[in-house]
Amino acid sequence: MILEHALLQVRPGQSEAFEAAMAQARPLIARQPGFHSIDVRPHSGNPERYLLLVTWDRMESHRDGFRRSADYQRWRALLHAFYDPMPEIAYYGASIFDD
Repeated sequence: MILEHALLQVRPGQSEAFEAAMAQARPLIARQPGFHSIDVRPHSGNPERYLLLVTWDRMESHRDGFRRSADYQRWRALLHAFYDPMPEIAYYGASIFDD
């Protein structure tokens, strides 16, 4: 299992619209092969900063699957205009506590 991590900085005053767009975009990622879960959490002190966590079966499901799909093009159209700067994506392996 791989955890995709990104810190999303949303343009000032756009948090509400971003959250609505993310709700529209969620089904696009949720139907991808290898997808397990998505979590988007607002920062407790900065309403324009979010933590994105996506669980995949393996990194290639995101990188070589979703990011090369037509659904990703729609995802980009819905969400990428909100970000300033564009987020950096990082991948993390299985938890050291997983049995």
